Amino acid sequence: MPTAATPRAEAAARARPIAVVGAGLMGHGIAQVFALMGHRVHVHDPVPAVLASVHERIARNLRDLEQDRSALGRVTTYAELAHAVAEAAVVFEAGPEDLALKQQIFAQIEAAAPADALLASNTSVIPITAIMQALQRGERALGTHWWNPPYLVPLVEVIRTARTSTATVERMTELLKRAGKTPVTVAKDVPGFVGNRLQHALWREAIALVAHGVCDAQTVDTVVKASFGRRLAVLGPLENADLVGTDLTLAIHETVLADLERSPGPSPYLRQLVADGKLGMKTGEGFHTWSPEQQAELRQRVLEHLRELLARGI
Repeated sequence: MPTAATPRAEAAARARPIAVVGAGLMGHGIAQVFALMGHRVHVHDPVPAVLASVHERIARNLRDLEQDRSALGRVTTYAELAHAVAEAAVVFEAGPEDLALKQQIFAQIEAAAPADALLASNTSVIPITAIMQALQRGERALGTHWWNPPYLVPLVEVIRTARTSTATVERMTELLKRAGKTPVTVAKDVPGFVGNRLQHALWREAIALVAHGVCDAQTVDTVVKASFGRRLAVLGPLENADLVGTDLTLAIHETVLADLERSPGPSPYLRQLVADGKLGMKTGEGFHTWSPEQQAELRQRVLEHLRELLARGI
């Protein structure tokens, strides 16, 4: 098992590039974070058009956020995965949510990356153990679940498997802290980790309320945004439970939990939306209907909100 790195070894690691495999929605944002930090970043994507647009997309983000545009000069793109990871101190995989594909990608990464490189998957829900199970050196592999957009949302969930070494978790955590992120350690590798389990538990109940005719989708979203949603940035659910009292929390649970949605599978209502081609903003209709103008306005509103929170250090 690897031991804690010496200061000289840490300095040498920082001099080596960070590699990002997958240049889509998340990958180019992760590359941006480390380029701003001063790292050289090597980016690979198998789709030529996606790879060719990396610099343009990062440049637009830097301009919009009024951040140091010289960071762009530290990002290099590679058509070949092996060339991108050959010197890397850390490799972040940000490919599609496909287990077999991710396993294939990591087989290629392990064959080409240095033996001491940290290997991290940015999957949102797939257990890291399943992705990394065939690696010869599983002690250096872990999950890093970034949130979209990665250059504005501070959280990164660092997920360890039974094989991941403590030194690997510590190295990754320190790297993320230096990049200005808020890393948290997920000690047990479960599907969805922490954030998406919480988020989708809420979504399951939200969909059930609409499906059972309790209210419409607009009401669900308004209730969340105009009530407890306003507190969530500064008051987590368990802090809130302590604030109101665990005795009151227990009394509420005695009444409401038995009536909450407990289906082990996706909602039939959601399945029907997908079957009907109502895929949300990509088709103009999902739980709501969306004109191009409404889509643009919502995206801009979310972006401005996240920028404001970042500026305030929240």
